[in-house]
Amino acid sequence: MAGHFEPLPGGGAAAPLDDVEISILRSLAVQLLELIGPGEEPAGTDDLLASIFNDGPSEPPADPVLARLFPDAYGGPDLVPDDDVRAAAAEFRRYTENDLRSRKRDDALALVRALDALTPGGDGGAVLRLTPDECRQWLGALNDLRLAIGTRLEVTDEDDGGELLRLPDSDPRKPMVMAYLWLGGLQETLVESLMR
Repeated sequence: MAGHFEPLPGGGAAAPLDDVEISILRSLAVQLLELIGPGEEPAGTDDLLASIFNDGPSEPPADPVLARLFPDAYGGPDLVPDDDVRAAAAEFRRYTENDLRSRKRDDALALVRALDALTPGGDGGAVLRLTPDECRQWLGALNDLRLAIGTRLEVTDEDDGGELLRLPDSDPRKPMVMAYLWLGGLQETLVESLMR
């Protein structure tokens, strides 16, 4: 039952992962970190108030994955052509995107750090054990990874995954489809573990 989370007594969750699964998760998280970009230097206590009001970008990202990870407020300029709404969306983005980027970066880093801390077992895998706080970060990172892959695969809300599953093995998208579906299973079992 590799790659599925089970609840831990007292909270948290655990999943056995083999070396390939560990490598795939780590690689995807590192790619997500590269896409999100570097963070700002930590502010000292004197700069804390200034960092809260540090302006972020006011325009949506051009990359479709980043645009999905950092969506436009109020429906976006394509859906709501009103200038006042566009101005409000730009203002909202300016004050929220940096914090959202920081949280997404922290979640992906938590995933990488947890994987790096694993002690390999005798069978070439390891058991990942997460605290409740780590579970929250993993849920965020798994969601972001699925959003990123789903955007690249052009998955829509109406897709049930059936069409993607029927791709021939020769299709270059097939490995990403399998990763997308596997990440969905991980995410689902992690949620179920936390609800028990």
